[in-house]
Amino acid sequence: MHFFSAQSTAGTVSGGVAEIAAQIESCGFGTPDFVALHFGVGLDAAELHDAARSALGVTALHGGSSCLGIMGAAGVDIGGSGLGAFAIWDAKGSFGTSSVDLGDNAEAAAQRAGLAALEHAGRPGEIPEMVWITVAPGCEEQVIAGLRSVVGADTLIVGGSSADNDVSGKWAQFGPDALHSNGLVITVLFPSVPVASVYQSGYAPTGANGVVTRVEGRRVFEIDHRPASEVLHDWSGGAVSLADEEPHSILAEATLWPLGRVTRQVAGVPFHLLAHPAVAHTDGAIDLFASVFEGDRLWQMQGSADSLVARAGRVAAQSRQNAGNRISGALVVYCGGCMLAVRDRMEEVSAGIKAELGDIPWLGVFTFGEQGAPAGDVAKHGNLMISCTVFSADDV
Repeated sequence: MHFFSAQSTAGTVSGGVAEIAAQIESCGFGTPDFVALHFGVGLDAAELHDAARSALGVTALHGGSSCLGIMGAAGVDIGGSGLGAFAIWDAKGSFGTSSVDLGDNAEAAAQRAGLAALEHAGRPGEIPEMVWITVAPGCEEQVIAGLRSVVGADTLIVGGSSADNDVSGKWAQFGPDALHSNGLVITVLFPSVPVASVYQSGYAPTGANGVVTRVEGRRVFEIDHRPASEVLHDWSGGAVSLADEEPHSILAEATLWPLGRVTRQVAGVPFHLLAHPAVAHTDGAIDLFASVFEGDRLWQMQGSADSLVARAGRVAAQSRQNAGNRISGALVVYCGGCMLAVRDRMEEVSAGIKAELGDIPWLGVFTFGEQGAPAGDVAKHGNLMISCTVFSADDV
């Protein structure tokens, strides 16, 4: 089994794909069994899809856009047109990729994609070691529910929501056969080595908390029967502003002040799954990038630039330790909002990951929503999260 990560700084589709293809070809292992290709939206997704299919020749091709670019073993590229690939060759394993438009029933679409990916892998009816997912932002919880109905509740589902540079909806997803703007691409992986994955955040609760008393979808109207935006404004000490005469984005303000839900406790320590406040409305409601429900208790969480920089390395260290400290490749998901908050320190983030993973191929993407499995729990969708999924070495 072999792993390889490739990056291009060409800044164009033709040049970037040519560089990636040449680097992969130089490995001498032939056509990979699986390639994850992630990119900044400065590259045209349709052109990239066509060029990658032609140049790489891989049938399990998994593509998704990433905020500003990517990071990996060769460093950070967040100039807007970064391109990176993570390739696997595994004669004893099986890999299958499928993509669908989400349409008006994301759960059913995810079921179809899961079944098609298993067919593509030649493993229908079997349970994969893990599922790598790239999905358009908006209904990730329904997508996870649909995938669980196909692969089971305990299967590792990890990945991220595709992103653009400014939340304007320019994100893209593609599988072997189709390109999407509101779609889902999944790869089922049956590698010949075990995997280990850690999913955490770099935030801590302040102590302020309350119960959701009115919500519709991802719009929270009331917490403890008070307008949600007023509550968030108070809990954050005024750091998150109120809407005046029209709704406005609070994404940047709330990046260090998200809301968290306790999903379980690990060794007596609560695990908080985060939701990123996105928009404040004049009626006091706030929109989130994750779903919460009436009766949920929300905790005010707080982070800092230092905590966001340091956490990625800690997550990488824990995933390596969970794999017995002998690893051969890794996929990293780092929230795009966190990346934007510490943009000038991303070299530190990358260096921290590399120091813990060692000299192995790895690729990191910047997402607008993260999917992963908290310790001892099933897969969840959250915001402002970090995951690191490692593949054990052959001799482990």
